[in-house]
Amino acid sequence: MAAPLNNRGQIQKAWYEAELERLQRELVKLQEWVRSEGLRVCVVFEGRDAAGKGGVIKRITEHTNPRVVRVVALGIPTERERTQWYFQRYVPHLPAAGEIVLFDRSWYNRAGVERVMGFCTDAEYQEFLRACPEFEIMLINSGMVLVKYWFSVSDREQERRFQERIDNPAKRWKLSPMDLEARSRWVEYSRAKDTMLEHTDTDRSPWWVVNADDKRRARLNCIAHLLDQVEYDDITSAPLELPPRPPDDYTRPPLSAQRFVPDRY
Repeated sequence: MAAPLNNRGQIQKAWYEAELERLQRELVKLQEWVRSEGLRVCVVFEGRDAAGKGGVIKRITEHTNPRVVRVVALGIPTERERTQWYFQRYVPHLPAAGEIVLFDRSWYNRAGVERVMGFCTDAEYQEFLRACPEFEIMLINSGMVLVKYWFSVSDREQERRFQERIDNPAKRWKLSPMDLEARSRWVEYSRAKDTMLEHTDTDRSPWWVVNADDKRRARLNCIAHLLDQVEYDDITSAPLELPPRPPDDYTRPPLSAQRFVPDRY
């Protein structure tokens, strides 16, 4: 659908927020269908730093039930995890029946940051490229719905977002030394991404690329596409009626017996 634009060529904020709200209502319907039918949905979000993965994940989960829609964002592997089968640390976080799991970065770390930064050997990297499609086919054959998104951001837009984070103390925590080092290895990351797609973009487990220079468009496009990946019906409950409160003959302790947060505002 054609969205109204502002004088900078961006989607108008009011229209964006209204459309986002509509899509979020659909996400609640999808959530209830997945829970009711016992489906298992796994969504992988990958892309360069500051590409907008976290932003779309936040909008997906804003009104959903965290017991149904879970976010997995694993940290640096422990010494023990480094000795495991590579995919082993991710398997416990895969969805059970009635769950949607959103991976904010995933097993594809090996094809990206580990490859570019030298955190894995060439043999480990080559084995990942061989084994990853087989691993994902196993998930799909088990009945899991697997959706993979790559958020694509331009060099110029990434630089603008990085600078915005540097200038904003509230966002500065989002930049790590690893992010800054990755910035200086733009070409290596491009090469690693292209090789990753060559080996893991298959008919049964395709990559979907999200043009992410425009955050509003990226969020709407990604959520709308995700909703198309699972056929669902609206089984949300009808409006509830609040029952009247029964008579209360209980005498509560005095308020002076409680500690209240000071009213500073």
